Amino acid sequence: MASLPTANTEVVAFFRAWLDTFAGYVREVDYASARPLFHPDVLAFGTYNDVISGLDQWVSTQWDNVWPKTADFRFVLDQTSILASPDGATVIAPWTSTGYHQDGSTFARPGRATMVFSRHGDGWLCVHSHMSLNRGVPQTSHANRPVKAW
Repeated sequence: MASLPTANTEVVAFFRAWLDTFAGYVREVDYASARPLFHPDVLAFGTYNDVISGLDQWVSTQWDNVWPKTADFRFVLDQTSILASPDGATVIAPWTSTGYHQDGSTFARPGRATMVFSRHGDGWLCVHSHMSLNRGVPQTSHANRPVKAW
């Protein structure tokens, strides 16, 4: 059996930078800057809907229910795996964040993500995302940070 199609050094560097950029937008609660990273018809799984069709629905039903209510979101880049072919790529990455109990105390909010990318022109767009919390992590966080840009 053939080995998995692991990405070359250049592709790994691109997707690590992509993850770092996206995580920065999550931390800033900057939906407007994050949107161009995704196909407008992206399909996603999320906490608040089983299957989310389209970027607008994803922003309103998932991003807006999570990003302002958490902090410190980062992908764990040294534990990220990237599979790639000329036209597609899959990124598997753990992530960390901070959640907030109702009393304002914090808790570790780790999770994992699988993101599927398709080539579009000279770049890549995410066409599917599944981000989920690790087992046992509280589903609800109670921060109320402002949205930087819609």
